[in-house]
Amino acid sequence: MSTVVVPTPSSASVAKRGPRLTDHARSLLTAVNLHFAGVAVLAVICLYLAIHLGFLVQQLHANNADAVAQQYAQLRAAEIAALPLRGLDVKLVDSTAQADAFYAQRLPYAYSQVAAELGALTKRENVRLSRVQYAQTPALTGTGELIEVRMDASLAGDYRPLVQLINTLERDKMFFVINGITFTGASNGQVNLRMRITTYLRQPRPEEPMADTPQAEAAAEAGASAAAANVATPAGSTPPLRMPRRPGGAR
Repeated sequence: MSTVVVPTPSSASVAKRGPRLTDHARSLLTAVNLHFAGVAVLAVICLYLAIHLGFLVQQLHANNADAVAQQYAQLRAAEIAALPLRGLDVKLVDSTAQADAFYAQRLPYAYSQVAAELGALTKRENVRLSRVQYAQTPALTGTGELIEVRMDASLAGDYRPLVQLINTLERDKMFFVINGITFTGASNGQVNLRMRITTYLRQPRPEEPMADTPQAEAAAEAGASAAAANVATPAGSTPPLRMPRRPGGAR
């Protein structure tokens, strides 16, 4: 078996090659080569920045599209919410005119009107109205004042006329609300009912008479109180009694 012996480089050969390597490195490190290297580095950096900028622009477009869609949805919602408010001034004028017409045409202003209408309806339907009790409470104050009038009526008649009376009250030109009906018995083939009805008294217009209205009764009571306060009551005498207001009793 033979052995190959590789001779080690001598110091003289290394010393000869050293200057050659230095000259080759110097030849590579010329100004042109350095410029080329700088341009290559700048190209790599620009490519990186361009790629990064592309991703950012893509994300920006996506975000802008979402923002535009969201703003458009909010705009549509605002337009839909504003639809009922269009022409609100005209609607208010129309509503006021309709309310005034309802007050004038369907609401009474005096108790005599209510009693006369209720009596006429029961007579027309052949129903006997035996008793009506009235009670009142303020419903609205100020402009458009309303007084709620509650009636407790006792009725007697055949079944069919009573049903027709109920239908007539609900459709009458005067505004009536039937709050309740109670069966109280039957006698001589007739049905007895207790009906609770509500209507409203409005303020009378200037051309309408003030008699038999809550305003007239209040003014009369105020005048009577003032007159009684100005008259001295003799010692040991009893002050005159005042009759109760009509709504609290039977008609």
